Amino acid sequence: MPLSTQRFTGRLVAITGAANGIGRATALRFADEGATLALFDVEADQLDATAAECRARGATATAFVADLTNRAAVEDAFARIGPLDVLFNNVGQSAREKSRPFHESDPDTWRFVLNVSLVTTMLVSRQVVPGMRDRGAGRIINMSTESAFYGDVGMVDYAAAKMGVIGFTRSLARELAPFHVNVNAVAPGAIRTRAHDRLPREVIDKVRNSVPMGFVAEPEDVSGVVAFLASDDARYVTGQTLLIDGGRWMI
Repeated sequence: MPLSTQRFTGRLVAITGAANGIGRATALRFADEGATLALFDVEADQLDATAAECRARGATATAFVADLTNRAAVEDAFARIGPLDVLFNNVGQSAREKSRPFHESDPDTWRFVLNVSLVTTMLVSRQVVPGMRDRGAGRIINMSTESAFYGDVGMVDYAAAKMGVIGFTRSLARELAPFHVNVNAVAPGAIRTRAHDRLPREVIDKVRNSVPMGFVAEPEDVSGVVAFLASDDARYVTGQTLLIDGGRWMI
């Protein structure tokens, strides 16, 4: 059901990595709050399903199947949408099955992880920042991870990429603050997504037991925070990274 609060009516919101997990949940959250949506992913069927569900909730949603590591594809896709009010840079990926302890890791895997988890955020942002700057308004929310703070064995490339996202967020926020463009990041911890569901039960139990709140969150627990950062309620919040991890890492 649509939310009673329609904070994003008349606003154009772009979400990358929108086919599944946190991206999908965020797309549905913005659809419920009245946004017009431009959704990006490489997984065509799942992306179309997300867009269809957004439309079923009354939103206008357009799906763009694009490899966001490809500069030409990014530039072409964003040239076809109007001036953005909100960008959620959600796309990213760890090494997954190629994950190794650092002394066994492959530099080609590092490059892939850095490209998909950091460079895409910069590349997509580059498409929308000039317009936001000229209009004197806009919101950019970037996806980082708790691993950037906490550190995880076998994920040094991912942690490095996502800490890079935090540095990018802070620097871009400072650069755009005079133009009333807010730039923030979210850093989820244990969230029930496809990647999380691939983990062995004993690993999931270990993670859950390390969370002070005692449970693994759902993608919707992240989408609400993203919606807050995109809203007028967060107009005086910029350059921040909000940890969404049940208290696992406290600073």
